[in-house]
Amino acid sequence: MNEVNEIYIGSVTGNPDHKINLCLARANRHGLIAGATGTGKTVTLQALAESFSASGVPVFMTDVKGDLSGICQGSAMQDFLIKRADDIGLTPFVPAACPVIFWDIYGQKGHPVRTTISEMGPLLLSRLLELNDVQQGILDVAFRMADDQGLLLLDLKDLRALLTEVANHSAELSKEYGNISATSVATIQRSLLRLEEQGGENFWGEPALNIRDLMRTAYDGRGFVNILTADQLLMAPKLYATFLLWLLSELFEDLPEVGDLQKPKLVLFFDEAHLLFNDIPKVLLEKIEQVVRLIRSKGVGVYFITQNPSDIPDAILGQLGNKVQHALRAFTPGQKKSIDAVVNGFRANPAFDIATSVQELKLGEALVSFLNEKGEPSIVERVLIRPPSSLLGMASSDVMKTFIQNSPVAGIYTEAVDRESAYEILKGRSVKQNGLQDHDSHQDERTARSDSRQESSRSSNRQGLGEALVKSVIRAVGSQVGRQIATQVIRGVLGGLTRR
Repeated sequence: MNEVNEIYIGSVTGNPDHKINLCLARANRHGLIAGATGTGKTVTLQALAESFSASGVPVFMTDVKGDLSGICQGSAMQDFLIKRADDIGLTPFVPAACPVIFWDIYGQKGHPVRTTISEMGPLLLSRLLELNDVQQGILDVAFRMADDQGLLLLDLKDLRALLTEVANHSAELSKEYGNISATSVATIQRSLLRLEEQGGENFWGEPALNIRDLMRTAYDGRGFVNILTADQLLMAPKLYATFLLWLLSELFEDLPEVGDLQKPKLVLFFDEAHLLFNDIPKVLLEKIEQVVRLIRSKGVGVYFITQNPSDIPDAILGQLGNKVQHALRAFTPGQKKSIDAVVNGFRANPAFDIATSVQELKLGEALVSFLNEKGEPSIVERVLIRPPSSLLGMASSDVMKTFIQNSPVAGIYTEAVDRESAYEILKGRSVKQNGLQDHDSHQDERTARSDSRQESSRSSNRQGLGEALVKSVIRAVGSQVGRQIATQVIRGVLGGLTRR
């Protein structure tokens, strides 16, 4: 693999000699790929991903429609792709596949992706469960209690058991941690139940994902392209968004500061990025803004893919230095406002009007502005995006299966591990407490039996006096008949004692 300091994205429309390149040393300054549905965002994403890979940069991207898996196979070289290559002067244009690792939270179309409840933390969990401030406060108490008691929170059953413990001891805990409402605990439990019904329990447990497995390079120096199969995951948008935010947070906390590198250590592409910011609490948005701003010094670039730049909060949008804007439509006042935002986000080019051009862009054409080596935004250009060298669309199931079987992480994450954690410890406590209660109950029974025997002894003494009286009667009866009758009376009395 040849060492390069930039990657080719396309050529200026009508001028194939004017190549547009992304400076790898500035690729960690994040980016945006935007445009209406069907304008070519996915193709641009694929072209960038394979270019990063070829430059030795590992890539992580979410495949929300199932049409990015083809990057593991060479291009089918359709006529329209060959024509685009000719139009932009791309020579040679040959099929080329990327080294790929497939991931899937549900473990169906890739290696399972897991994390632990503790690693997720109460803030992200609260957003995922759509808790209000009071309920989030109780979740904070539960996590604090787990820390104080050394309870591992690995999966959902751990969290369920902990919340049950909180509810059962709410009176005592309220004195130490503040008021705890049983109703609020029950609401959190119901939210967990809904999450389980969506298949969310697959995400929590061990072995947890080692994020450095997303930063592997192949034997030939190319970066692995990590594809998270997300077509099913997108049916649970809160889980999808929470996973992506967790991934950002883990990278930020785990990776060391490296400053500016010649190329990123990892590039992330987040499709359907608007889902990350829908109804997001202010405190969480501030955290994301901080992570995005600082994670670039860890050597990580983040690229958001969405329909409209306005889907991204301004505080984060302002940090995205590399921009690819596909066509937008302006049929409503809101859409016209979005176009004004696009115009203001680019450095103007006197050769064309941005507001007009963004509505006229053809399929696979985009307005592009990348940061130069000095970190300054370049003048926006109207660009024909290069065709990917890999297959457009979905890879065959047999090819995907082969990649999964031969993956460098094959066997590491396949089988879930369920070690002793909060659920088992709290269950053990409950059994022990019940055992003590049973012991006390048995002691009460033994005491009762002892009292009964004493009472029986007293009763036996009283009946012994009766027996003596009967015997005296026998002695007093001289006739044979009288003795027989008295004997039957004694037997009846003694028999009754024996049955008792």
